[in-house]
Amino acid sequence: VQLQASGGGLVQAGGSLRLSCTASGRTFSNYAMGWFRQAPGNEREFVAAISWSGGPTNYADSVKGRFTISRDNAKNTVYLQMNNLKPEDTAVYYCARRRGAFTSTMKNDYDYWGQGTQVTVSS
Repeated sequence: VQLQASGGGLVQAGGSLRLSCTASGRTFSNYAMGWFRQAPGNEREFVAAISWSGGPTNYADSVKGRFTISRDNAKNTVYLQMNNLKPEDTAVYYCARRRGAFTSTMKNDYDYWGQGTQVTVSS
């Protein structure tokens, strides 16, 4: 399984970005997917996750109401719509496949990771 993340960039505070992550393979729809982020000097932290069906979702408190995770199983793609971005959202964002169909906030519950995409929010 390979995960390819894209959509990062430089944006001003208050702006928006949409990240995409496309997976190889034919079993994408069997698994929950998640987004994590890592800022320099920090641990990788949970951002959002979505169940196999696109139904139940889960968000970190810091992004609730600003970020939306979604998926298109026909395209093997998961998205992260990020609105009202803040400088503290600056990080490398990683998509990951969960070992199972339902969401988790724990990075050890994810077995495949994308290469990361840089998001930089200027003040």
